[in-house]
Amino acid sequence: MGSATTQALATSVDALSSASVSLDTARELFAAARAAGDSSALSGALADQAADGAARAALVGRVFGSLSPAAQSLLGTVAAQRWSSAADLVAGIEELAIRAVAVADTGDVEGELFQVTRVIAENPELELALGSRLGDPARKGELVERVLGTSVSQGTTLIVSSIAQQPRERRIRAALQHAIRVVAAQRGRAVATVHVAAPLTEAQRQRLATSLTRTYGTPVSINEVVDRDVLGGIRVQIADDVIDGSISSRLTDLRSRLAG
Repeated sequence: MGSATTQALATSVDALSSASVSLDTARELFAAARAAGDSSALSGALADQAADGAARAALVGRVFGSLSPAAQSLLGTVAAQRWSSAADLVAGIEELAIRAVAVADTGDVEGELFQVTRVIAENPELELALGSRLGDPARKGELVERVLGTSVSQGTTLIVSSIAQQPRERRIRAALQHAIRVVAAQRGRAVATVHVAAPLTEAQRQRLATSLTRTYGTPVSINEVVDRDVLGGIRVQIADDVIDGSISSRLTDLRSRLAG
């Protein structure tokens, strides 16, 4: 991410913090991201810093005039910023949409998204259907709604459906993992993916969350993966940090030392 995009995204997120948003606002922002992503002319014009700011604002009004005032205002803020590329602008609109869901849906969106990634990982045909570059995007959205049904919140379904409809050269699970981090960031916390040989008890989860929160200085939520390959112990990943205390890791290290 370029420095221009970093600043542009920060300003856009600040605008979101003072806006009144709902799931409908998020839905409109996702639709705007798809429209801009599907049209290089539109995304290029919105990101064109050679153009007058008033002209870019007028373009937002012409193209997205049917959207709610909240969505139009946020898109106007996005268009007013200096983005490193048109693709970054599209990604920025999508991130605002995900953050809007995090604000409007107070349920366990991170946890539900994580469970969706596990379902997809265990069903290669579903992953292929959702991640394929071919096929009608609307039908992918319908597939998501059929698969998830009422098992998750409307906000979670909206995020998964929208990402499936516009993967933007990303693998579906990677895109959903990014969405988890964005939701967590909007809520002021980090997410730890924890690999264990057997399910943690609630007391263990609480102790681990407390320890990680103390270490990282921010609230940490736990996403648990039961992985028999770890044999015992625990492997924790937070962003790019990996804490590997699993028995399998120790055995691998021991074998390496013996071989050396």
